[in-house]
Amino acid sequence: MQKSLDIITIGRAGVDLYGSQIGGRLEDMGSFEKYIGGSPTNIAAGTARLGLKSGLISRVGDEHMGRFIREELIREGVDVRGVATDPERLTALVILGIRDEEQFPLIFYRENCADMALSESDIDEALIADSRAVVATGTHLSHTNTEAAVLKALTLAKKHGGRTALDIDYRPNLWGVAGHGDGESRFVESAAVTAKLQATLHHFDLIVGTEEEFHIAGGSTDTIEALRAVRSVSDATLVCKRGPMGAVAFEGDIPDSLDHGQTGPGFPIEVYNVLGAGDGFMSGLLKGWMEEADWPTALTYANACGALAVSRHGCTPAYPSEEELAFFLKRGVVQPDLRNDKALEQIHWSTNRKGDWSTMRVFAFDHRIQLEEMPGYTLEKGGKFKELCLEAAQNVQNGQSGYGILCDNRIGKAALHKASGSGLWIGRPTEWPGSRPLTLEPELGSDYGGLKAWARENVVKVLCFCHPDDDADTWAKQDATVVRLYEAARRNNLEFLLEVIPSKVGSVDEDTTATVIQHFYDLGVFPDWWKLEPLTSDAAWGKAVAAITRNDAHTRGIVVLGLDAPETELAASFRLAASYDLVKGFAVGRTIFGDAARAWMRGDMTDADAVSDMTTKFRRLAGVWDQARAEAIGEAE
Repeated sequence: MQKSLDIITIGRAGVDLYGSQIGGRLEDMGSFEKYIGGSPTNIAAGTARLGLKSGLISRVGDEHMGRFIREELIREGVDVRGVATDPERLTALVILGIRDEEQFPLIFYRENCADMALSESDIDEALIADSRAVVATGTHLSHTNTEAAVLKALTLAKKHGGRTALDIDYRPNLWGVAGHGDGESRFVESAAVTAKLQATLHHFDLIVGTEEEFHIAGGSTDTIEALRAVRSVSDATLVCKRGPMGAVAFEGDIPDSLDHGQTGPGFPIEVYNVLGAGDGFMSGLLKGWMEEADWPTALTYANACGALAVSRHGCTPAYPSEEELAFFLKRGVVQPDLRNDKALEQIHWSTNRKGDWSTMRVFAFDHRIQLEEMPGYTLEKGGKFKELCLEAAQNVQNGQSGYGILCDNRIGKAALHKASGSGLWIGRPTEWPGSRPLTLEPELGSDYGGLKAWARENVVKVLCFCHPDDDADTWAKQDATVVRLYEAARRNNLEFLLEVIPSKVGSVDEDTTATVIQHFYDLGVFPDWWKLEPLTSDAAWGKAVAAITRNDAHTRGIVVLGLDAPETELAASFRLAASYDLVKGFAVGRTIFGDAARAWMRGDMTDADAVSDMTTKFRRLAGVWDQARAEAIGEAE
């Protein structure tokens, strides 16, 4: 029977609050980054990034953190049918930091947490039967009810012809043999823990752990002796992680030296953060295992994923995509501090973005000057009108994907905040309207630190009026602003949209836009999105698209702006643009809101009539784009 999942992990699901400051005590951390966490959760996401179809069995609380985990897993492509919502318990939390290469202090907040209430009733036989493998981690063998759930899942996996794997993942304080302040501790001897583990090891086809984890599983601090003790109760392939020395796999008898097992090449890199590295390693190993690769190949994947993980902040966010792993294995290590390898980091960023924005129908009402110049305008009225624009956008969206808005924070703050979490794509402008050379909205601050306060779903949009014939001084001033803004957006994990309108500066030909695009790539700016004016020929579009794709194979794409053109002109420009797959849609404003705004500001149109007028125009324009795309696809076929 064809199964829809490759693996299901089972166990911990929590939220990691990672200290942003590096090199200090956890006591002195001033801010934190929020990520999903827990070994099974990390592995589910890590394997999904590598192309496996992954699921998770766990519990989360019925609160904001539980919803965060569920939503993040869905974004990562993880099946959440097995993630139950527990109305009585809170989601687990971990607070952790990076002190240096050796010290990674952490505190587990897991007292009566949701995932430790996992029980046999949470194990759905149909879900287990739908997966090729079940992967368990050690923590959930530490308590009677969670152990029963794990054993049921393992038994059902075997019943339905599935594989089973264990990541020992020994955390002494989660087994009750170390104190709350010893979350960093990775090994405390315990005969009780050893006995508990050895009673379950026969259930597994693959067992993975560090030398210290095999020490607890085997009941000896001599690694070879411990591995042999494990082998005496289990026929599983044993994979022993050796830190910077890589890892080794044993399928049969344990030899006298770890060096005599099967190995894959290691990678000489700088260790930045070991927390979560084992889950990255396990993700790569499972990719090889489920693809029936030989152990040296599987270990190569695992070592590479572990190397990438120890080089970055966080656990799941550090794990590579399938494309990134292939790039890294082909190219190798260029510099040991991988997080500062620009080529690698660009692939990491661009291949791990979330959300399907293959179609973009965007209502742009981020205009400021255009509203401020209208008779009857006040700041209060401008803000209210933008809320009406949002209402119109949501009327057309109606729960569907592929719709978005552009909205500013100066006039449109209320609308911008209301849009958060609505499913709309949200672009937010940063340029001071009409500025040339480019200057930015004061809210960003002189150091662009204002981006730190932006919602993560906001896309940084900047309009730069530039032209190939600009003088060197103008280029230098504008380039400095764009580069600095782009780097600030990346630092704050915000996508970046660059809008260029050369025709507003000088005459244009079929090479103009492509030349401007190449200029910014030469500066090291890799926009997630390009917003371009309607180009007037196939040659111009072809050259613009070629300029983007030869520099960035993973760009989100292009949206076409409107320039206040009438619908008939837009329809013609859409037909030309839609023949290029890289053009994902449009971002149009005044064509939709202009008439309504002028009438409403004068008091000649009611709120309801303004919303109705804009809804009709936006819906009609979306239909024009959809028709243009459909015709282009039909012609291509």
